[in-house]
Amino acid sequence: MSVFRRAALTLALSLLAARALGAETHPTSYRSLAVDGVNIFYRQAGDPRSPAILLLHGFPTSSHMYRGLIPLLADRYHVIAPDFPGFGFSDAPDRAQFEYTFENLARMMTRFTELAGLHRYVIYIFDYGAPVGLRMALAHPERIAAIVSQNGNVYEEGLSPNFERIKKAWAEPSAANRNALRAGLAPAANQRRYFGGVPEADKSRIAPESFTLDDALLARPGNDEIQIDLLANYGSNIEQYPAYQAYLRSHKPSLLAIWGRNDGTFVSAGAEAFRRDVPDAKISLLDTGHFALETHGREIANAMRGFLARHLRPK
Repeated sequence: MSVFRRAALTLALSLLAARALGAETHPTSYRSLAVDGVNIFYRQAGDPRSPAILLLHGFPTSSHMYRGLIPLLADRYHVIAPDFPGFGFSDAPDRAQFEYTFENLARMMTRFTELAGLHRYVIYIFDYGAPVGLRMALAHPERIAAIVSQNGNVYEEGLSPNFERIKKAWAEPSAANRNALRAGLAPAANQRRYFGGVPEADKSRIAPESFTLDDALLARPGNDEIQIDLLANYGSNIEQYPAYQAYLRSHKPSLLAIWGRNDGTFVSAGAEAFRRDVPDAKISLLDTGHFALETHGREIANAMRGFLARHLRPK
């Protein structure tokens, strides 16, 4: 079966799963928006007049990771989940015409929100979504209504030892160091990200279409180089940590950090560190791993609903 037929089959399965979660009550629509010549795919549900939640995905996934969360929030909120350029079903412009850096992803997502008519919104930041979302917040703090960080790190103590290999590519972006990053794109590595830190009893809750779709889209010709560009650029995010932390101290946004405490990528100390800059931050640690939504989606949705009910005025 071809990569694209696998991807289409996987998407169909995920849509069926979303319906089973009650998506028919507040149906998710699937759209694209042209942003500076790049088609950005996004999922959307809920009344556009309701408070908005922008869901920013991580590596190596897409808005598909939010397929279960969206219908659990759409009765009260306008929920929007875009795919970054080079991810999911968004365009993947040629690297010669598009610079795959976190600064550029943040610029594209900022422009996306403007074109989509989002003036003020909650940001849900996960993995790559954290540096993208915090760069957006630095540029336009007035647009951020609240922050939900689900394993979205902005502190050095949140970095696991797994970052040591990647740091070599930041310090010296040689061909050898870039090639060393390719192992992280393999299906086996992706399954470790999904299953790592998940209690044995909960592993059966991880939908196989999640990592299967990731793998199919990673296998597109040239996508490996796009992903390596971003991995090699990740050091720019760590350089920005002091700026992100200064933003948090200065603006004191309402903040919920809800993490899989067994994450092998961003350890739970990164969640606890938010209280240093936002003393009133709500911290919740779940007994799961990096992709916490796969095993604890309803718990995360309930925590968000309670948190946002205290800090936003729903429709």
